[in-house]
Amino acid sequence: MKDLNDYRNKIDEIDEEIVKLFEERMKVVVGIAEYKIQNEIPILNEGRENEVIKKNQDRLENKELNNSLEEFYKSFMKISRNYQSEKINSWKKENQVENTLPATESNDMLQNKTSVVYQGVPGSYSYNALRKFFSLRYNLEDINKINVENFEDVFVTLKSEKVKYGILPLENSSTGGISDVYDLIRNHNFFIIGERKIKVEHNLLGIKGSKIEDIEEVYSHPQGIQQCKKYFDNYPHLKLIPYTNTAASAKYIKESNDIKKAAIASIDAKEIYDLDILSSNINYNENNYTRFVVISKDMELSNKADKVSVVLSVQHESGALYNVLKVFWKHKLNMLKIESRPIEDTPWEYFFYIDFQGNIKDNLVKNAVEEMRNESSYFKVLGNYEAHS
Repeated sequence: MKDLNDYRNKIDEIDEEIVKLFEERMKVVVGIAEYKIQNEIPILNEGRENEVIKKNQDRLENKELNNSLEEFYKSFMKISRNYQSEKINSWKKENQVENTLPATESNDMLQNKTSVVYQGVPGSYSYNALRKFFSLRYNLEDINKINVENFEDVFVTLKSEKVKYGILPLENSSTGGISDVYDLIRNHNFFIIGERKIKVEHNLLGIKGSKIEDIEEVYSHPQGIQQCKKYFDNYPHLKLIPYTNTAASAKYIKESNDIKKAAIASIDAKEIYDLDILSSNINYNENNYTRFVVISKDMELSNKADKVSVVLSVQHESGALYNVLKVFWKHKLNMLKIESRPIEDTPWEYFFYIDFQGNIKDNLVKNAVEEMRNESSYFKVLGNYEAHS
């Protein structure tokens, strides 16, 4: 019969082989990290991780070890992800594109004439938010305003070296977050550098001489239609038709010159396109605000920045999200918002978008961000900027 030392010697031999294989595997992990940063691929691929676990469970001869092997590989792959994250962050620092530090730092964001892209046409709420945000920084005549048809066009246009900023609606106080914009910000790897809240007052607009009794069709952005749903419950015969933008719908009504058509849009759109107001302030929430964010290819910080936005995902296991959220309690940070979005190709798992108060220059905030990063499968700082109250 073998004594205890014999068993321990055997384990030492096995451990020696495990260490060699561990080092060899981590070298491959570094190669994968290099590929991911070059191709802008998230660290976490849960589909691949589940595949690895299943494949190795199938190799087991002793099926009683199935659950233990699963736990082993989950821990092992978390170590690999953390190592990849360390390597990627190190490379980013070397190239001065670290997510938690500014690529450019200035108290005056804009010194020279620059281009800003927005979705819609003059008279849209995006156009209004653009004017209000940038008018605080310099003469609006010095801005080259570029309008595009849809949200994704803003990101495509912003990739041009000649365009520095984009502005987009991110959430509405009545209808919640605009999911397409959340996904686009993450997918296109841009940063939030500012925000502006605009009070939304929708009006029903028609061509000169039209009356509400004449109207059969109403055009507007889906958010605009949704925010006025209670008003249109009183007019069930009206056909509500989604359009690319509130102001674009007003422009369409002007061009169509059809007494049977109307648009949901702003007072600005009414003035620009010379339309009549058939009914004013028709949104059901009188305190209806939309929060717009200004995005850029580069992250910017200032001493006035007091709001941080991050996106993250966690392992689909008990306590994983709690481990992230407890960081706010630990560091006494005020979380302003949390919103979830589905992870494509991974049913019932989510990205979490979180806003909280703080400035990344503050060591307490910086440490909290690093703790959240370490508890996450995927993590990115979307921006640190001055909140608009």
